Amino acid sequence: MAIIRNEALHKQVAAAMRQAIATGEWPPGTQLPTETDLAQAYGVSRPTVRLAVAALRGEGQLDVKQGRGTFVRATVHGPASAMERTVTQRGSRYETPTDAWFDQGEEPTAYRTRTDAITAPLLEMDQDELMIGCDRLITNPSGEGRALHRLLLPMERVEGTPLAQQPGVTPAEAYATLAAAGRELAWRDRISARVPQPDEREALQLSEAAGLLVVHRVTYDRPSHLPLILEETRIGAETTAVTYDIEATRPKRSARQTKASY
Repeated sequence: MAIIRNEALHKQVAAAMRQAIATGEWPPGTQLPTETDLAQAYGVSRPTVRLAVAALRGEGQLDVKQGRGTFVRATVHGPASAMERTVTQRGSRYETPTDAWFDQGEEPTAYRTRTDAITAPLLEMDQDELMIGCDRLITNPSGEGRALHRLLLPMERVEGTPLAQQPGVTPAEAYATLAAAGRELAWRDRISARVPQPDEREALQLSEAAGLLVVHRVTYDRPSHLPLILEETRIGAETTAVTYDIEATRPKRSARQTKASY
């Protein structure tokens, strides 16, 4: 490698490695040579190679597999699977496109928790109010995509329903229970993104460059607009897309407009 003056060595090494990947010299799945071999090949020190590798890892071009080495990642052309967010009612039953994800998932873990700075506003509650939480890892039956799902049930709003005693249900089952209790259900979603924590990255099998999508769904009573339950779904933005069906709605007419129409 020809050294260029006035440019950081690790950037020059990263550029050379990037070129080796782009030209197919190192195809996807290739294990990189050791730091020592790369240092000799490029005529630089091992710390310089380490910085170059870190730069390419940050770009998502390399993956480090513990105990095995560093590998060239396969090119990602968009999410391999989609998580649809629709809800269908069939009589007293509710269905969602992700019902099958729960069939493939782990057994739920139920626990008691309290509202915090994130959940309290979404549920229109004060902080530190009691809830039942239920966590589980769910998996796309196709094998493409995993998600961490959390169901949060405010105690005061599910008290007197079977959910208070049996929180380890699927979202569709929770919807049916609330509807049977006389609630007229509606939903709203909020999507945000952040860097995954190490345990989330491991559970979802994400690469080091992958971001995390966090979808909060509030199930609320339509007449009163009272939030009833909160779901949090965390998925890898690199592997799974979130999709919606959208229907046009008519704006509500104010009392003044209604009176003027007579």
